[in-house]
Amino acid sequence: MNDRQGESLAPMAGVLGWPVRHSLSPPLHRHWLQRYGLSGSYEHLPVPPELFEDYVRALFVHGYVGANVTLPHKEAALSLCDDLDDAARAIGAVNTLIFRNGRIEGSNSDGFGFLENLRQALPQWDVTGGPAVVLGAGGAARAVVYALRCAGAPEIRVLNRTLSRAERLVADLGGSAVAKSWSSSALREAALLVNTTSLGMAGQPVLDLDLAPLSVTAAVTDIVYRPLETDLLRRASAAGHPTVDGLGMLLHQARPGFEAWFGRRPAVDAALRTAVVSSLD
Repeated sequence: MNDRQGESLAPMAGVLGWPVRHSLSPPLHRHWLQRYGLSGSYEHLPVPPELFEDYVRALFVHGYVGANVTLPHKEAALSLCDDLDDAARAIGAVNTLIFRNGRIEGSNSDGFGFLENLRQALPQWDVTGGPAVVLGAGGAARAVVYALRCAGAPEIRVLNRTLSRAERLVADLGGSAVAKSWSSSALREAALLVNTTSLGMAGQPVLDLDLAPLSVTAAVTDIVYRPLETDLLRRASAAGHPTVDGLGMLLHQARPGFEAWFGRRPAVDAALRTAVVSSLD
């Protein structure tokens, strides 16, 4: 970091994580900055957990306007914020920091990104059209369940191999969410299946779940984007289900932060996706 206190320079932002070099956020935001002809920069900000609080507070001094937050810092970021949006408070994690008027504002745009990805990829999809099944009970699952609940999903079935974790998530978020044992029978009559686990990610075991009980009209999405087409999406597509990969969630969740930091509402389109996929490859 360069000390920019007292200077009026182009806004700087970045992504905080440990490790963080794998993050696709820098090429994503840099694409938008170049596309819209905006001054500013966005970089990887590697910081170990024990230095996280001091590092974030130092960003003020060095002229940063905010940052994205990725693993393992999302929960730690929550306690540093002077103000939180409803999503961050309910989910218990922050993925976007905005430094404004001497205060740290924290938000969570993961659920927003999840829903916007589905709406863009499947314009006819209706969140109220039937039950949603969410696989997993970690931080990503909390964001997805919260977003589906707020959007009006009539029922959200949370499946996890450790049932107590699903029950804890449901107890925290409430609404139309119910905890279920890990079984394909929970897919019956569902209109949406969401995988929020790491199963199917490159280097991880495949997601072993029979899709036969799932209605052929049900949409299937996976928040994993390495690879873009997971085994789950490949099997679902072969069975005739509309499918949505997880890259769009990453792209859409970045929009609120970019607008707050750089003053321009960005678009998620084919050019952005191409640029980010080239970085992914």
